Amino acid sequence: MNVQFKKGILELCVLALTSNKDRYGYELVQSISKKIDISEGTVYPLLRRLTKDGFFSTYLAESREGPPRKYYKITPKGREYLHELLREWEMFSTGVNQLIKEETLIHEE
Repeated sequence: MNVQFKKGILELCVLALTSNKDRYGYELVQSISKKIDISEGTVYPLLRRLTKDGFFSTYLAESREGPPRKYYKITPKGREYLHELLREWEMFSTGVNQLIKEETLIHEE
């Protein structure tokens, strides 16, 4: 998948995945990697920025498999931002799909 596509949508994916459940960084990487080819190095800087911007709060929780894990919890501000991004994504993807469909139909005739 195109790198620019991934960069633009990764923020939305991270916010969406944390909207119903607090998650730790590696868990986010694993969940996203199942659908989109990404590296760990792209998610952690994004998590730091989203936390700094007030979209996440963090806390440490004990882990049975090693050291404590840092969990990311979406804040009310983060939830608002997620809804804004979802509206933008819906408008954008609808527009692109319509454009592609119209262009494809024109060239098939």
